[in-house]
This record gives sequence, structure tokens and C-alpha cells, in this order.
Amino acid sequence: MSEVRDRWAALAERIDRGTPAGRDRAVDALRALAILGVVLGHWLVTALTTSDGALHGTSPLVRMPWLAPVSWVFQTLAVFFLVGGHVAARGYASARAHGVSYGAWAGRRLGRLFRPVAAVVAVWAVVAAGLLLGGAEWDTVRTLLTLVWSPLWFLLVFAALTAATPLVARLSPVWPLAVVAGVDVWRFGFGGPQWAGWVNVAAGWLVPYTLGAAWARGAFARRGPALLLLGGGAAATAALVLWGGYPASMVGVPGAAISNLNPPTLAAVAFGLAQCGLALLVREPLARVMRRPRTWAKVALLNLSAMTVFLWHQTSMMAVTALGLLVSTDLPGLHTVPGSGGWVVARLLWLPVFAGALAVCWAAFRVHERPRPRAVDRTAGAPGAGPEAGRTPGERRPAGSPAVSRA
Repeated sequence: MSEVRDRWAALAERIDRGTPAGRDRAVDALRALAILGVVLGHWLVTALTTSDGALHGTSPLVRMPWLAPVSWVFQTLAVFFLVGGHVAARGYASARAHGVSYGAWAGRRLGRLFRPVAAVVAVWAVVAAGLLLGGAEWDTVRTLLTLVWSPLWFLLVFAALTAATPLVARLSPVWPLAVVAGVDVWRFGFGGPQWAGWVNVAAGWLVPYTLGAAWARGAFARRGPALLLLGGGAAATAALVLWGGYPASMVGVPGAAISNLNPPTLAAVAFGLAQCGLALLVREPLARVMRRPRTWAKVALLNLSAMTVFLWHQTSMMAVTALGLLVSTDLPGLHTVPGSGGWVVARLLWLPVFAGALAVCWAAFRVHERPRPRAVDRTAGAPGAGPEAGRTPGERRPAGSPAVSRA
């Protein structure tokens, strides 16, 4: 055990020494927290139950609405879009300063997003075909594929906003916020068509994205604007939930008349503003914590495989659930209906098992997140340009230390 600790300490020191002095480690920490929030949130509010020989998806929020505050902690997508807008705006500005074309900059960033997706699509195409040929119920296959594909909407929106960075980087967040409010008033106040809500998929996530771009321009150098975001967003969310008829859960609940997330509502966007304000306020404490080599090493390594973790966390949960079916009885917290506090306790005990399965997926598929080698990398030194971002041109990473990605 002491040997393992010594090796980890040595690796952490190498990563710490290999990190450019000017790197904003708090940005990476916020991204890591956002990814962990999504992963843990899905593991806690997504359940698979067995009935009629098939697996069906459900949520503990259906029978235990008092668990809604869990979604307030783990629905962290607004923070991810905040960081994404900040990094993309800085990266594009730096790329232009170094003479890098828009096509080269966008191709590198979007390639980093979509290369890992190809592996997920290929694996699950084979798995789905094998299940159907093996006689699995269509409802089971559909449930599993839904859990795998549904989070990918986030990537499509994120990729679209990333590609549009030159157009939206200087857009005021007030404009997309006004679009979200207008769409909700039309839908819920005047009986407009429900399909109009899908306009908010772009407008809703554009709000934190443009906040991130404003952050890159120095808009939040003082604490006042961040405090206003936190206080105003929290107050607006409370008012919309208490008196506006919006659900308390910040994630979708099966069977509910309104989902705050699919598509995003004004309540979800207001909640995201509060989250962004809090994230901006904790930058300095996070930066101080990130000066500890071992803590920073964990964050840096997670950032290197952020897409792999995001894309495979549902698969890891489903793999554990499927293996559990080999047992002759339904396992509490895994196959049983989530309808009591006992289920919650049992579910918490399964989280380390899910994490172990995710580690296996990470070891198998993280290679797809590595950048393709380039003979000449003109974007080196552009913050957010890729895995070697943050160093000045010509600066070399110390031997033995992994590159730290901000892409």
C-alpha cells in the first residue's frame, strides 16, 4: 500500500510540474465537478426495474418527490456550459492571435468531442443487434438504448454552440434569456404549441455559454456580478416553482406534465444562473485547493477523460444491472422499484460498484479521446485549443507527465 501511495505521489508531482504556470486550474476543477454531478445524478435518479421479462426505466422521483433537492445538487449542466463558453471564447481568441484558421480551430475542438462518440455508437449497435438476435424483449433493448442515446443531445447542443462561438461570444445573455421567457409565456400562458419549447434547447443553454464567454472577457473580475447571478437566479427559481407552476425537480420525471430539462424551461435557466453565480464565486477557493499536487492530479486526469466518463457512465450502470440479473432474486437498489428510503440507501451502496464498472470502460475506451498526432501544431499555446493547451509555443511538457487538456 505504501508503494502505491509513493507512486501516486510521484505521478502527482510530475503532473503538477508539467502544468503551465499560467493555467487557470479552477476552470478545470469546475468542469470536473460538473461532470461528476451529471454522472452521480444519473446513477441516483435513474433506475431499471424488471417486469414481464423485460427491463423498464423509471426514477425514484416518481414515487419520492421529496428527493427533488437531489436534482438541485447534481444537475450541473449549466456549469459545464459556463466553462465551455469561457474556454471556447479564450481558445478562439488565442487561435486568431496565432494565425490559426476558424476551420482548424473548430475541427480540432469538435473532433475531440465526437471521436469518443463513434466508439459508443459502434459498441451499442453491436450490443443491440446481439440482444435482439438473442431473443431479448424489444422494450428492454429500447430502454437500454434510450439511456445510452438520451445524454447525447447535450453533445449536439454543445458542439453547435462551440462551432458558433465566433457569432455568439459577444452576445449578451439577456437575449437568449428573453427568448426562453417568451417561449414559456407562449406555451404555458397562452396555450401555444408544445413543440415551441424545443427552441429553448438552444436558447436555454446559450445563456450559461454566453456567460462563460463574458467571463473570458473579464466581466466577472469583481464578485458583485456573480453575487447578483446567485441571488437573482435563486430568487427567480423559487418564485417560479412556488407560484409559477414549474416542478421542483430540475431533471425530467417520467409521467410529469412538465419537464424542467426536456426542453429547458425558464425555471431551469434561472436555476442555472444561480449555479453559474456560485461557480464564479468559488473560483478563488478552488484555485487555492488546486495548488495541492495530489488534488490537482485527480482533476487533471479526470479532465483528460471527461468525454469518456460522460459517454460510458450509463453503460457501466447498465452492465452492473445486467450482471445482477444472474442472481435469482431482484437485488435491492438495483432491480427493485424505487419507492422507499431503503431503496435510496441500497442505491448509495451500489455507487462504488458502478464506479468500478466505469473504470473498466475508461481503461478500454479512453484511447478514443486522445488527440491524433500532428506533424505541426500551430495551436499550441492557445488556451482551450487542445490537450497541450496553456503552454507557450515551443514549450515542452516534462517527460513522464501527462498532458492536461482544457478542450
